[in-house]
Amino acid sequence: MHVLDLLQSENLGLTLLWGEDALLGQEVSGVTATDLEDPGRFLRPGELVLSGLVWWAEGDLGKADRFVAALADAGATALLAGEETHGRVPDELVAACRARRVPIVAVPARTSFRAVTEAVYLRQWGDLSRRPTRLFALPENVRSELSGLLERGAGPAELLDRACAHLGRVPCYLLTASGRTIARTPSAPAIPAQRGAGALGGVSLTIEADSTPYDAWRLHLPDADAAPPRVLHEIAEVLAQYRDGQARRTAAERAAAGELVALMEGGAGADPGALEDALAAAGLPSGGPYRVLVATSGDALAEALGHLGVTAAVGEAVAVLHEERDPGVDVGAELRGLWPLLQACRPEAELRVGVGAPAAGPEDLRASLNQARFALTAAGAGAPVRVIEQLDTLAALLAGVPAEVRSVFGVRTLGALGDGMLRETLEVFLAHNCSWARTAEALHLHVNTVHYRIERVEALTGRDLSRLDHKLDLYAALRCG
Repeated sequence: MHVLDLLQSENLGLTLLWGEDALLGQEVSGVTATDLEDPGRFLRPGELVLSGLVWWAEGDLGKADRFVAALADAGATALLAGEETHGRVPDELVAACRARRVPIVAVPARTSFRAVTEAVYLRQWGDLSRRPTRLFALPENVRSELSGLLERGAGPAELLDRACAHLGRVPCYLLTASGRTIARTPSAPAIPAQRGAGALGGVSLTIEADSTPYDAWRLHLPDADAAPPRVLHEIAEVLAQYRDGQARRTAAERAAAGELVALMEGGAGADPGALEDALAAAGLPSGGPYRVLVATSGDALAEALGHLGVTAAVGEAVAVLHEERDPGVDVGAELRGLWPLLQACRPEAELRVGVGAPAAGPEDLRASLNQARFALTAAGAGAPVRVIEQLDTLAALLAGVPAEVRSVFGVRTLGALGDGMLRETLEVFLAHNCSWARTAEALHLHVNTVHYRIERVEALTGRDLSRLDHKLDLYAALRCG
């Protein structure tokens, strides 16, 4: 199977934008659809890469080069770029492919990625009609059984098990983009999320349904020859139907969680009975303990909690977790371990989460919500997961104050000192508990010089360093500056 084979298909209507004959004749090992800006870690050598170019920004040469460089480094055979999103394939992307020697083919809006994927695998496995000894589609009784299971609301584990049962003991997985195992057949050993999120051998099919970058589903078989491609596509279509129904259920659950959060924000004025009803509507027990989490992305937070296997109501950016698990479990530590997997799904996004202290009952939910929001503000690139258990230092308290507020306070309080010797003297003076002698020794100055400089600090800031409250003002301003 080569790129030239696809270009010769009139049904697909593909257009070669750049590619040398030698490159177009390379063997194709598979196909991966992605709209990540840097998909390198999910690609395998010899794959065709399908992209709708959602990541593309007009005129951004850097993005185009980074995307194509990832393809080249991974050994991709070619890029098949969709025209639907932007109406055309950007010239900058074609130029980047030419520079990196990656063939690029335009996929017209009328051609679905599923049609391209199917063409690849059908050609790769050969003409199925010539191989009557193989089972090339789901038997009628299996299709009927799966339809019945869908109507009865069966989950993905039961659907996958029944869909694969007639194939024998075939290991098969249903995974998310962040490596979470949604379901697996009985013969499939468990795999950790770190491995599930990476490039796996065998064959994988994307489940085409509405999803986020974090929980996009893929059907994976470690043995590429364990099932014919038409069977895999039919199984994927059944799972896609389940996913469509799940999307509607998720929307309803998010709405219920939103109503719960609105009541929590009402504080002491909230009707206790209404709060308990809202907890029940969101699928949570009426008794605690609970914990509130706030994130920059509700989708990423929902996927993280899916990894943890907890009972939670997840809204647009707030989740209420029922802590029925072992109280010794460290939620913050578990989230920190998972967060890199989520960030890898969308590297350009700023993902942070704040975790409030445990709430013993519904009446304490508002406090945990406020703490979680405070912790989210304190989180940053170096520590994207912050947990509020107790605030026992001024530094911890200030970390949760918005950066722009800290900056205004620091400038207004210390701006007149500048960044020179007066500020340095103040820092050393406070660090040595306002001792004149130890400050002079630390700065290698005469004590009289320290007295003079501190008097200047007091005059410029309007603070009296003999007063505790004024000392605290200046100390806090230094931490904010």
